[in-house]
Amino acid sequence: MITGAADDDPSGIATYTQTGAKFGYGMLWTAVAMLPLMIAIQEASARIGAVTGHGLATVIKANYSKKILYSAVILVVIANTINIGADIGALAAAVQLLLHINFVILTLGFTVLILILEIFTSYRLYARILKWLALTLLAYPLTLFIIAKPWKEIISATFLPHIDFNFEFFFIITGVLGTTISPYMFFWQASQEVEEEKEQHLTSRYGKPRIGKDFIKNLRLDNFFGMVLSEFATWSIIVVAATVLHTNGITNVESAADAAKALEPLVQTFPFAGFLSKLIFAIGIVGLGLLAIPVLSGSAAYALSEAFNMKEGLNLKLKKAHGFYGVITIATLIGLMINFIGIDPIKALVFTAVFNGVAAVPLIFLIARIARNPKIMGEYSSGWLSHTIVWITFLVMLTSAVAMFYTLAKG
Repeated sequence: MITGAADDDPSGIATYTQTGAKFGYGMLWTAVAMLPLMIAIQEASARIGAVTGHGLATVIKANYSKKILYSAVILVVIANTINIGADIGALAAAVQLLLHINFVILTLGFTVLILILEIFTSYRLYARILKWLALTLLAYPLTLFIIAKPWKEIISATFLPHIDFNFEFFFIITGVLGTTISPYMFFWQASQEVEEEKEQHLTSRYGKPRIGKDFIKNLRLDNFFGMVLSEFATWSIIVVAATVLHTNGITNVESAADAAKALEPLVQTFPFAGFLSKLIFAIGIVGLGLLAIPVLSGSAAYALSEAFNMKEGLNLKLKKAHGFYGVITIATLIGLMINFIGIDPIKALVFTAVFNGVAAVPLIFLIARIARNPKIMGEYSSGWLSHTIVWITFLVMLTSAVAMFYTLAKG
């Protein structure tokens, strides 16, 4: 559930809103098409962590060369750091819709707040608070049922794929794939299963988790419902943006204010509708950003700590895991600095999603190989259905990225 909520982070909201504004209902089918891909890859990542008792980086290190290990870790750290920077900028831009506070002060304030909460409080307590803020994402499904819309066209677009063979289309679809099936989610999901096992004292003294079929069944159910809710939110954001923005001639989301306009119908019966829509939008961005940024920095810290044999885990205090929390701090601070090179926060979010779409491809290849390997996974290696869908995910994301670069080169 945490991973699914973090998936609809500010980068996701910006990308899905831009998709609906630019293409109308034309890309609704991607939400349905991505659901089985998202479920399969996250289930495989979770199962790897649960069965081995180790995060992805540790498993890669034990079974592949250092070149492959370092390449995988570098990919996720770079992708996460860029994403952190874009999300911090989005938090500040969202608050500026309501309060005239300097952008630099806001980004610094959010950075300090996030680091204090992540380093000095239990993540379980932190997530318990933030999950209530994440409920503001329901503003999009609520708006969906309030506005008048062509249901027949929406249902048709949801199940009938529409493809344009140009750079603009493949750029956005790579971003949609990248913000939905992201590298940080793979590493986070695997490491959190390990954290859960430690919390439940399921790890034996030999390091092998004591799990059974019921544990794997619950893991799959948890993953399934988390991803379904995440994709329903994705579908709702695209529908609302297409109905409110695209049909009114707004085809390019250039600012947080543009994105917030999609929520105005939710509050149009009240005075100050414009302010209320900005307030709801800002709370959603801040809540989901505060949830997602620790996931991003945490997954980078897990990857680096496992690769270089440092103690890791959000269950450890700062004095017992200096390297782990050091990575979290450095990644967050570098992300902060990205905001001072003159990039628009909303555009940065979309470009971040596209970068994730490219970076995810080689990582999915590795996960497919690991999850299917009986020497690593034993009796819980991937069955034919899981294995097939994970490879389809790899091919879909590879094709999208190649098509994007090809159409760019062709002009």
